[in-house]
Amino acid sequence: MKTFNTMLKTELKLSLRGMDMVIFAVCMPIVVLVVLGIIYGDKPAFDGARYTFLEQSFGAIATIAICAGGVMGLPLVVSDYRSKQILKRLKVTPVKPWVILLVQVTIYGIYSIMSLISLFIVANTFFDFRMQGSMFQFILGWLLVMLSLFSIGMMVGGIAKNTKDAGVIASILYFPMLIFSGATVPYEAMPKVLQKVVDVLPLTQGIKILKSATLGLPLENVMLPIAILTILAVVCTGVTIRFFKWE
Repeated sequence: MKTFNTMLKTELKLSLRGMDMVIFAVCMPIVVLVVLGIIYGDKPAFDGARYTFLEQSFGAIATIAICAGGVMGLPLVVSDYRSKQILKRLKVTPVKPWVILLVQVTIYGIYSIMSLISLFIVANTFFDFRMQGSMFQFILGWLLVMLSLFSIGMMVGGIAKNTKDAGVIASILYFPMLIFSGATVPYEAMPKVLQKVVDVLPLTQGIKILKSATLGLPLENVMLPIAILTILAVVCTGVTIRFFKWE
């Protein structure tokens, strides 16, 4: 535990020094929230709706940090550690290589938590945001989204041949999910044909879960997305354990 804490402090300092994740995982979601709040304010999501546009979009915005850390950050750092022989060197030390991987997962989890707390503070303070549904259900859904996306990132970083390949794969996964899943462009604003296409994206399913929790919709409506993300997390974790390349 002492080794983990020491590595966590060191790696977190290095990550904060780079500022990339602070910008994309913490600042960017707040910017999206503020822009949508200024444009739509407390306007109903649609005619006759009992919730506002921002309440409908909050769950989607909350996934931006998870997507940035899990799908883009983790693959790059894991593949970079392998290419620099860091994981190989750790094998001959008392420190197990998996410890540094757990440290990185923890760091991106911290960014996601910081982002979520910041979003709640800004939304409540400036836009009178109120959770219509269960906060407990929202947190559970949020954790499931994080688990599934982090498992994708670890799988990509663990099996990619090199950092370049990991970056290409991560970009192919990250940008379509960020733009078309509903995290930045509202899902409801997309044409019906495009909605059917983007339904294949894992983040789209995650956003449906968080939106349902935020608005207090019946849990039965999102049982399929919950099943999809659970299966995805199990499969990606299994692939990572079986085929992870340490060197």
